[in-house]
Amino acid sequence: MILQSLISEFEYEVESSRKLLQAVPEKDLNYKPSPVSWTMGELAQHIATIYYWYVGVFSEDVYDMAIDSLERGSADDIKATIELFERNVEKAREAINSLREEDLQKQWTMKFGEKTVLGPLPRAVVVRSFLFNHVYHHRGEMVVYLRSTGNKPPGLYGPTYEDAQSN
Repeated sequence: MILQSLISEFEYEVESSRKLLQAVPEKDLNYKPSPVSWTMGELAQHIATIYYWYVGVFSEDVYDMAIDSLERGSADDIKATIELFERNVEKAREAINSLREEDLQKQWTMKFGEKTVLGPLPRAVVVRSFLFNHVYHHRGEMVVYLRSTGNKPPGLYGPTYEDAQSN
């Protein structure tokens, strides 16, 4: 029951992430709102990368990010980032569909070498926080980046502010 709900949310939200990444213009990839912020390209690449982490969340009880690697390519190429996103979504889809309901209650831990970064937590909590909410947070940042550079963000949950103002 919970698993099917998570899978449905995953599929729905992938479309929103895709629309948002497709709205990122090449010309603004180096924009960053502050010295400590990522560039728009780095933020887009991070959003695409989160989908890769589904594999580690669903295939490992202890996921060590220090020994895992993902070839990301350049953050200055939005087409490459969208291709990365699409590849990672397929891996994520395969991983989430391999789960059983009882797997959601198993403990999961993320480490970086010897350092525990997250957990142990039930896998269901990790799905909601580290995967789903994490991507939603960064998508919200991307909306701000797009508006800050004079670009119109796509409507993710209905019409945007800009859409409402034009009616």
